Amino acid sequence: MANFASTGDMSEKNVTFEEIGRDLYAFTAEGDPNSGIIIGDDGVMVIDAQATPKMAEDVIARVKKVTDKPITHVLLTHYHAVRVLGASAYNAKAVLASDATRDLIVERGKQDMDSEIGRFPRLFRSQETIPGLTWPTITFPESLTVWLGRREVQIRHIGRGHTAGDVVAYVPDANVVFSGDLVEYHSACYCGDAHLKDWPRTLNRLAEYKAQALVPGRGAALKGAGQVADGIKLTREFLSSLYDSVAPVAAKGGSLKDAWNAARAAMDTKYATFAIYEHCMPFNVSRAYDEARGIEHPVIWTAERDREMWKALQG
Repeated sequence: MANFASTGDMSEKNVTFEEIGRDLYAFTAEGDPNSGIIIGDDGVMVIDAQATPKMAEDVIARVKKVTDKPITHVLLTHYHAVRVLGASAYNAKAVLASDATRDLIVERGKQDMDSEIGRFPRLFRSQETIPGLTWPTITFPESLTVWLGRREVQIRHIGRGHTAGDVVAYVPDANVVFSGDLVEYHSACYCGDAHLKDWPRTLNRLAEYKAQALVPGRGAALKGAGQVADGIKLTREFLSSLYDSVAPVAAKGGSLKDAWNAARAAMDTKYATFAIYEHCMPFNVSRAYDEARGIEHPVIWTAERDREMWKALQG
């Protein structure tokens, strides 16, 4: 049986920290979770906090090299542990998230934390530094505008996708968007908590920004309108390949294993080289199969459920 999730992935990734617009930076690491940085007149917003306070220290150190302004805001694009549990390291005056993201933390935050640490131990280095679940201090139903001095940051929940609570951050003066895991670039989408029928429509709304640069959840920063459009298109194609291969199996009463075989036959040739593909696919097929059978609200993943499912599909 294949190594469970990413327990066998212990190789360090090279970090890239690059300016993608005026005083806007992308922290990327070869398919590991990305962070974004928005520098305003009087403070800095960090988008997605990394998995532990220790992991967040690398982001903080790089921010200090480009500005002496304090980190005042941390934006959580969604609730997943690998994105949020490092938030305490920033000592920000505000931790922002959608109402839906907070509701998901209430419902499943502890289970998700235990699940993700078990799936990907390398990303949770120094997990003993995590003080507990990360709770947002400011939430909003659909939109929030933050002013970093004269710099405007528009935070919008434009639809369900990777989770029910995803938000994007848009900086109008530079026409740059930070998408969180709504977009991945040459990295597999993780769909274990997704709303797969909604996600492509949400991507269509994201494309309406016609951004000049975009920081995805994983993969290299996208620079130029053409590359942004390509990243959104590639994400949409991945999602369509997944759901369109699984849904007919579910409709005919096929088993989860049948759905797994159909998805692998449809997707491996194009996507097997994408980062974390093997990690994501069992969770992806499980969620696609559930949604196709009418299970609207994603079932909570636990450390125990993770391994039972993995054994059933990869055994």
